[in-house]
Amino acid sequence: MILSNTNVRRAATVVLSGGLLLTASPLAAPAQAAPKPKPSVSAKGAYLLDQKTGKALFAKGENTRREMASTTKIATAITVLDIKGVDLNRKVTVKQEYRDYVTREEGSTADLKTGDRVTVRQLLYGMMLRSGCDAAYALADTFGKGSTTSARTKSFIGMMNKKASSLKLKNTKFDSFDGISPGGKNYTTASDLAKLSRHAFNNKHLREVVKAEVHRSTAPTKNGGTRKYTWYNTNKLLGSYKGAVGMKTGTGSKAGPCLVFAATRGSKTYVGVVLNGKDRYKDAAKMLDYGFGSKSAKTMKLRTLPSGVYQD
Repeated sequence: MILSNTNVRRAATVVLSGGLLLTASPLAAPAQAAPKPKPSVSAKGAYLLDQKTGKALFAKGENTRREMASTTKIATAITVLDIKGVDLNRKVTVKQEYRDYVTREEGSTADLKTGDRVTVRQLLYGMMLRSGCDAAYALADTFGKGSTTSARTKSFIGMMNKKASSLKLKNTKFDSFDGISPGGKNYTTASDLAKLSRHAFNNKHLREVVKAEVHRSTAPTKNGGTRKYTWYNTNKLLGSYKGAVGMKTGTGSKAGPCLVFAATRGSKTYVGVVLNGKDRYKDAAKMLDYGFGSKSAKTMKLRTLPSGVYQD
């Protein structure tokens, strides 16, 4: 059969129209990847951010004020380290009142011995690894201003609050240099603490301290001898989760188990916070896996501390 020119043109138009319809059909659009499911964590407050950009990747109860226990010591450390020209080799004589304080408050201790002359660097290790409240006391007493220990520690806590204010942490307040809160007004939020910790982690000296699983050093005693100090890091994520590089544990009756953590893989570093978590290490691993796109939490086995070593 021979088609007329008119019929040929009509047929071509139908085919062309069909082609256009097929091109515009939703069935031809590229498939969208399903969003990555967010992890389920036990923590009442949790937050994960990108260290480089500050962008949040995960949040849960992030703006609720909570006690933070010994994670307070991150603020203590960076308040010292941000002092212009701070001398980490400065010698500090251990006072008996530092030891009396931890005994009275039943706080964690670096077991500093009265009369020993330790450096500021050693105090940072004793505070951040062993969670020594005596070491935190020594730092506050050394860098605060005033004519008495009480005045100097009060001054130092004021410096910590100024640091929080400078970082625009509107839901953070310190009334303690170590997390033992005399007035119950030592609080933060998961998002605020993550932002503070991100700032702290920018300091190379703090990074060096918090990544150590153990630190050994010596100090001169008041009798002219030499004492050995060994502090194991209470952060069990170190040596357990691939890429873990810090930061600080904390535990309190009201605060519950807390953890500030950081991990690096390749060009990515994430900093996170767990406040009042029943399984803080698993929570941290799940959150980091979410960031890195890995599944380490399923197979992670926690590093064990030596028998008799304090576990925060």
